[in-house]
Amino acid sequence: MQRRMGEAVARGARRGNEAVEGGADTLDLSDCKLVAFPVGICKAMRSVAEGIHRVSLANNELKALTGRFATTFSQLRELNLEGNLLHRLPEELGSLLHLRAINLARNKFRRFPEPLTAAPALESIDLEGNEIAEVPAEALASMSSLRSLNLRANPVRPAMRLLVWPLVPFELLLSPDGDVPKA
Repeated sequence: MQRRMGEAVARGARRGNEAVEGGADTLDLSDCKLVAFPVGICKAMRSVAEGIHRVSLANNELKALTGRFATTFSQLRELNLEGNLLHRLPEELGSLLHLRAINLARNKFRRFPEPLTAAPALESIDLEGNEIAEVPAEALASMSSLRSLNLRANPVRPAMRLLVWPLVPFELLLSPDGDVPKA
């Protein structure tokens, strides 16, 4: 187990170094078998983190993301966390002023990640394939930048669908289970 974790961190560190050395605006740590975001990468990238606008941690084994991640990559515009084991997000994610798109598909969310409602520039949220039954309709309706919310393959309750549909001024994608009235 320790060896596997060490190999995952080493892969992540190599990719982080490549991004720094190449002056890239993207950090791709997808498919690295990470169980946590390596603290060493936050430290190593401190001087260039402002230039990182896209981070992909897709298809790892992350169970949590720390507030330090959000404060390190404060200029993020896109965050891909698809295919992990996440069930909550740190409050600090809501303070990402430039975050426009987040992909949280195929994780373990049972509730809508509330910190996202505080992200002022967020336009697209993908939560497909989680375990979300209820969504904070009023909080979502107040998100002025939101253009698309994908909740397909979630057990959104029929009563919740009726409540959410008339309130949301954005594209709401739901699985075809039951009838969803059109406003």
